[in-house]
Amino acid sequence: MSRNTRINALLLLAVAALAVLPLVLGLGDHKEEPFAGADAEAETAITEIEPDYEPWFSPLHEPPSGEVESALFALQAALGAGVLAYYFGLRRGRRQGEERASAASGAAAAPGDAPEGD
Repeated sequence: MSRNTRINALLLLAVAALAVLPLVLGLGDHKEEPFAGADAEAETAITEIEPDYEPWFSPLHEPPSGEVESALFALQAALGAGVLAYYFGLRRGRRQGEERASAASGAAAAPGDAPEGD
């Protein structure tokens, strides 16, 4: 097994552990919605501290259901991942192109290949 394969396997194992450990350890069992988002947690905390609090702003668009909201969030995450993947792929491609160009120019101008004027 190559070094890169081992590193990728360890990273995959770490991600799986991060996803499974909260479920196995029972984190959030004492809550009604154990894995609610940060927005819901903040709203609950604010209403406990200040029951008469009124938000300064209202959302521009309120999705009709939680499923639609989750789908929009997933779409946003996918678009962000696509932009990052494009950027890193572009950088890698440019670097590989520069390496190939320098290797080709280095091979073409190797010493001893060019005839000297006698």
